[in-house]
Amino acid sequence: MATETLTMAPAVVLGSKTTAYELESHAGATDTDGAGSVLTQHGRRLAVGQQQQNASDDSDRDPVLEASRLADSEVPDGGYGWVVIGCSAVASMWYTGTPYSWGIIQADLVRRGLSTPATLSFVGSLAPTLMAVLGVATARLLGVLGVRRTALLGIFTLGLSALLSGFAVDSVPGLFFTAGVVQGVAMSLCFLSCGVVPAQYFSRKRGLANGIVYSGGGIGGAVISLGLDSLLQRVGPAWTFRILGLAVLSTGLPAAWFIKERVPITHRVKFIDWRLFKDFNFFLIFLASGIAVFPVLVPPFFTPMYAQAMGHSSSVGAGLVAGFNFSSAVGRIGTGLLCDRLGALNALIISTAVNAASMLALWPASTSLPPLAVFVVVNGLSNGGFFAAMPTVMGNTFGSARVAIAMGMVVTGWGGGYLMGAPIAGYLLAAYGGADNGLQAYRPAMFYAGSLALASTALAALMRFRINKSPWAKL
Repeated sequence: MATETLTMAPAVVLGSKTTAYELESHAGATDTDGAGSVLTQHGRRLAVGQQQQNASDDSDRDPVLEASRLADSEVPDGGYGWVVIGCSAVASMWYTGTPYSWGIIQADLVRRGLSTPATLSFVGSLAPTLMAVLGVATARLLGVLGVRRTALLGIFTLGLSALLSGFAVDSVPGLFFTAGVVQGVAMSLCFLSCGVVPAQYFSRKRGLANGIVYSGGGIGGAVISLGLDSLLQRVGPAWTFRILGLAVLSTGLPAAWFIKERVPITHRVKFIDWRLFKDFNFFLIFLASGIAVFPVLVPPFFTPMYAQAMGHSSSVGAGLVAGFNFSSAVGRIGTGLLCDRLGALNALIISTAVNAASMLALWPASTSLPPLAVFVVVNGLSNGGFFAAMPTVMGNTFGSARVAIAMGMVVTGWGGGYLMGAPIAGYLLAAYGGADNGLQAYRPAMFYAGSLALASTALAALMRFRINKSPWAKL
């Protein structure tokens, strides 16, 4: 029976060595108590919202979630963890900031006549898509190589993708490979290696730690957006890509060297734990986050062209994208703090609701620069908040001991949204007259993006009130 109980749990262990030990102890105690049949019946259910349950009810608890809580009680909540968080933020500056700045390059390539916005949106969407699709495979590689080597490999590949893109600026297929495929592999390696380590070093301050890591992407996106616009005007797209690649390698590799796990991650990692889908709450968060990803790239990809449709220069568009990314950085830190104070799931719902409202109300009303700037700030805050809240939601709700598997599965579900979200907006823009048909042509894309964000909010709220019907509960 002890063996059967252990087999139920995913083999990846992120909390500490104590986590694995506690799983074994829990299984052994079950046999001793003669309650093995009860654990066999109930142990496959995820014990969401059972934090206040008495120890006598262990037979109804998820052993992995219980072990995660025991492991979380041992984390230092600081120490070398702050070094890891800081260096992960530097890595995030590149692997998140670069794709969020694609709209600057896209507008320049459209102006040069390389291709249409819809096609080039596919190029920009392919890298985040692969980051998502490769999530479960990267979780496996993470157990084999460890966090440091995975992060180093990811940063090296990210720099290489930019250098190779410098030789493909006149070829759409070439950009699909270099700025799409190669960069997507790099993003997947970086995202998971930087995304799972905060749970090993932080428990009480986990939301803040995740917020700081992902705020690097917002700050990086702001700096990269302005830098790309300046370089594109001075040296053209080819050398812009090459300079970007050199900057990634020179700053990202030293930072990646200091990113390491507190306790080695076991190499015995399952790709997917299908049992998680037996928990309806996991299904809801999987679906809600998958839908939420469809609109996230629409504002940063299309704001530069929207500004040009108003008659503004490319520099104004770059400034708006920079403002979006900087607001995203603030939103990630702010949402991280909200996760610790109000609960991660509550913070996630607030972020997606504000995101929906900004695209359904603020963006359509932005017919001049001031309201457009307000939209960019509000949408950036909520957009970044989504990404800061998700790892904390997964760790708190389903256990830090399986956060890599659970997060890998959820991120894989983002693939469709990353791949099709922005291109669908591009096709809607083309169907209503294209970028040269004025501001009205953008409205269908706005309402499409806002409606999906609203649907995501509804699903997340359904999960939240299934766990606890009290609106004041910290979840």
